[in-house]
Amino acid sequence: MKPTKLPALRLPDIRLAQILVWVGLLLTVLLIWASTIFLTDRFTTEQREKSRQRADLFASTISATLQRNAYVPLLLSRDQTLTYSLITGDYTATSARLVSFKEDLSAASIILMDINGLVVAATDPRDIFVKEELPGFFIRALREDATVFQALRIDGKVNGFYYARKIEFEDESIGVIVVEVDLQRQENFWRRSGANVVLSDSSGNILLASHSAWRDTSLQDLLKSTYRPTTSERLFGNESEAPQSFVYINGERLLVSAASVGFLGWDLSYFASLEDAQARVNAFIALELMILAMLAALIFYLISRKTTRQSTEIQAESAELRRLNKRLSSEIEQRQRAEQMLETAEQSLEQASKLAALGQMSASVSHELNQPLAAMRTYLAGARLLLQRNRAEEALISFQRIDDLIERMGAITKQLKSHATKASGVAIKVDLRDSVASAMSMMAPQLGQTQVNIVRNFADQPALVVGDPVRIEQIIVNLLRNALDAVKPVEDKRIEITLKVDDAVTLTVQDNGTGIEDASALFEPFATTKKPGEGVGLGLAISAGFASDMNGKLTGRNATPVGAIFELQLPRAAAQ
Repeated sequence: MKPTKLPALRLPDIRLAQILVWVGLLLTVLLIWASTIFLTDRFTTEQREKSRQRADLFASTISATLQRNAYVPLLLSRDQTLTYSLITGDYTATSARLVSFKEDLSAASIILMDINGLVVAATDPRDIFVKEELPGFFIRALREDATVFQALRIDGKVNGFYYARKIEFEDESIGVIVVEVDLQRQENFWRRSGANVVLSDSSGNILLASHSAWRDTSLQDLLKSTYRPTTSERLFGNESEAPQSFVYINGERLLVSAASVGFLGWDLSYFASLEDAQARVNAFIALELMILAMLAALIFYLISRKTTRQSTEIQAESAELRRLNKRLSSEIEQRQRAEQMLETAEQSLEQASKLAALGQMSASVSHELNQPLAAMRTYLAGARLLLQRNRAEEALISFQRIDDLIERMGAITKQLKSHATKASGVAIKVDLRDSVASAMSMMAPQLGQTQVNIVRNFADQPALVVGDPVRIEQIIVNLLRNALDAVKPVEDKRIEITLKVDDAVTLTVQDNGTGIEDASALFEPFATTKKPGEGVGLGLAISAGFASDMNGKLTGRNATPVGAIFELQLPRAAAQ
């Protein structure tokens, strides 16, 4: 036996077989790669040219329709019959005349509005709903000397495309003519022809679409899952231009062709299906992959002789993997213990912060209860005097007010505790007009003693906010108390309270007192310019915290020429 000669005899054969296998595999890969590129480029080039031509055609049709309708408002604004109807207010025959214009001009609808923005004539009585969406458009038309355009939306969806132009008589605006462009006809044509078309504005919002479901989104959302390469592209790298040319919509791979409409930055996107072309390419690739599989089977047969040696290596790698897995498990356990320790430390820090707030809360209780106690003292003195004069019924009213103040003091202590522990109270709908009235009732004795002139500027509509009514009243009481202190040195004492309702509700308290000495420390705890015993400097700090808890803000600044202005701004609540 010569065991050393057997490998030597078979080694050249094995090497030759390996070389042949690798050469065949390389040739197969090159064949698949070349055929994929050739067939894909051939079919997509043809489809891309057709898609570009259709996109240009659709875009030019949209552009021509818009340009044709752009001159219609100018012509109608010079119509003497429409001008006369706006001057006299006689619109009996105006709608019929607008209908005749609509038929001649191929417009979707025509609307005539008077100078007050009311629809006085329309080609379709249902167009009366447009007046609810046209205030801004109507104002633009009155301000501009040229025709204005706008795509009106209802509930975020495009409802129509409108041109508008003001109608003038003797250099005075007397109304507005509105012309709706009929682009629905083009959209219906897209649907009937089975085309996938989207018209979008400069912001990417979809204005028209061949599929109604596409109009509920934007072009970015429609194409957010833009490009996903096929199996052959991932294997052979044929995806150089795909991200710019292809998109996926509802799982279908589409070729994109874009064309500019040449109007307000609008673009038209045409999506062409490549299912047939891709199916042919995939069939050819599948055939070549079968050949590759046969070559792979041959390779697997040749390398099967090395299984024993490789199994040993695999066992060694498995042992190493188990060791690494055990080490990873140990590191995970250590990290979990560290996270538990960190959580415990955070809880301790939170508890320490709460304990630190208790000291400040004791001073807050003394400060916030000072005002109700002063009011109770005044009511008790009045009740005693009324009882001495045998006016028991009026004395009962004073006692009832004292009982209300006791309930208010209990609510104040509850709110102060909630503020110190950062717990959220119950938020309800509150009218700030009622809160101001309640706060002024509570401050009535001090207001009477100071003899200050209170001016209230309230809107007729409710000033509704969502918040804690007790906290809101405490903020107002603090602002009134500070204003009273500020106007003490002034002879003509004046405090003005203003309520403004806009996107938010703003309560303004302005006085003509001494103003703010240090605005930088205005809302800092214990920052005060009052004498000892008159205040501890917590009112504005607590009030600012209350406002922040209700998603609002409290600001202060010096007024011109004298005095100070404090503004409480809270989010506006719905009327219903």
